[in-house]
Amino acid sequence: MLDYLIVGGGLTGLSLAHILEERGLSFRMIADGAQGATGVAGGLYNPVILKRFTLAYRAEEQMDGIDTFYQAIEAKLQQSVDYKVPVYRIFHSVEEQNNWFAAADKPGLERFVEPKVHPNTNSALKAPQGLGQVLETGRVDTAALQTAYLEYLRNKGWLLEERADYEQLQSKQGGVIYKELQAKGVVFAEGYGLKQNPFFDYLPLTGTKGELLTIHCPGLQENKVVKARVFLIPLGDDLYRVGATYKWKDKTNTPTAESRAELLEKLALILDADFEVVDHRAGVRPTVTDRRPLVGRHPQYPAFWVLNGMGSRGVMTAPFAAEFLVNHIENGSPLPPEMDIARFASKWPSS
Repeated sequence: MLDYLIVGGGLTGLSLAHILEERGLSFRMIADGAQGATGVAGGLYNPVILKRFTLAYRAEEQMDGIDTFYQAIEAKLQQSVDYKVPVYRIFHSVEEQNNWFAAADKPGLERFVEPKVHPNTNSALKAPQGLGQVLETGRVDTAALQTAYLEYLRNKGWLLEERADYEQLQSKQGGVIYKELQAKGVVFAEGYGLKQNPFFDYLPLTGTKGELLTIHCPGLQENKVVKARVFLIPLGDDLYRVGATYKWKDKTNTPTAESRAELLEKLALILDADFEVVDHRAGVRPTVTDRRPLVGRHPQYPAFWVLNGMGSRGVMTAPFAAEFLVNHIENGSPLPPEMDIARFASKWPSS
């Protein structure tokens, strides 16, 4: 009898797997390697919403644990995946500068917003009004983390490389059965794939498609993340990631010419250097109508749980939400009401 089955091998499922192993709880992961949002994510952890100069959802708590979490994963995988990278916001006006200083005085934000305007010293960047720095930021190489972690689970014999067959999942007293496996519970951490899950498809997971470009730009010579209408993320070797778009209707993982043009148009507003586009990727973020995670127990099947809806800040939110879920199941700790799927009980067809 296992403690858990995990369905989904993206960042959320892997975060849960890491926490379970750290606590000595047994599990098997069911994942088919399908391309999801994790493989194409920018991977930034940035506690400030730079469009409005406000704090992201429970950002202080999430940032308090982020170093310890990813350092433990690096030690386990014996591979670097977490890189400390400064994030700078380009100002477009004196008004934005003033708003930045005002944000630096607000409770919570003062920890992360440096009350200073940095002059632009890079001739390849268009930033005549200067830039403001967000503190305690970094980038997780989510694609490398996913590849290495799945290999780690594969070597342990803890990975079932297949598409989950929902018809084979049976809720039994005291747990769940999946083919030859028995466990006390199953957690669905499938990202946007939850829309195909017959147990939790009633939840309002909307999904937002995001597209990213990778450019080669030897003339930029920049080692910090720059944010204006797009992020410009240094990857090393004169490579930079540019993103991201937000599309609500298209739910495919196929890159589009429309989004490529949109990203290049926005990039031209801040970049004054020759470059070449070397990659273009797309994925669907698991976003929710109220912009909060989906965490909790199925209303009918007591051994079925969901961990989803991390949106565009999964690097920060997935470990945070996974910790809450494990504490809830194992210790009876309450879930935050804004995360608990009980808030959508009226949407369940049998309610």
